[in-house]
Amino acid sequence: MSADLNQKYGLNPAHSEVVAACEVVSPGKALDMGCSNGRNALYLAQRGFDVTAVDVNPAALGQLQSIVSQEGIATVAPQVYDISHANLDADYDFIACTVTLMFIHPSRVDAVLADMQQRTRAGGYNLIVCAMDSPDYPCPMNFPFTFQPGLLSAAYQGWELVKYNEDVGTMHNGARLRFATMLARKPA
Repeated sequence: MSADLNQKYGLNPAHSEVVAACEVVSPGKALDMGCSNGRNALYLAQRGFDVTAVDVNPAALGQLQSIVSQEGIATVAPQVYDISHANLDADYDFIACTVTLMFIHPSRVDAVLADMQQRTRAGGYNLIVCAMDSPDYPCPMNFPFTFQPGLLSAAYQGWELVKYNEDVGTMHNGARLRFATMLARKPA
């Protein structure tokens, strides 16, 4: 497998938090929620994970399927799936959900988080990066959902917060806002 498939196929690099999580999380069965064209799924596969990559956009998944077919990658399975349904049908060692939750209806976020937690194996990890709307940094984008300060960490009560912050970051379009960033480990 090529050293950097993302570069080869003109995709953005894997999300920096996915890269950082791979320093902590051992390869296993992974789920990339809201995978788009597969930048994170390809990265995880290259690091030994068996990846299910889900997205609601069939065109983006088609691009990923094309790469997987051309490269003969047996460890990435693209699937059309609307994460807001919150009915995953398998268990995972690692679930990555980066810059995805802010695009689903606010009424579905709690169900999605509960489903992710339920479908994470004991000792497994959830990685979430999501936009926030805070008094000091009101979200400049019109996302359907943003976390309020402290809400994401509260949703993972009882899990080990390996990494948690609500730091200011910059979106690809230059907008500055806070992001809730969490890598949490389910009790074994």
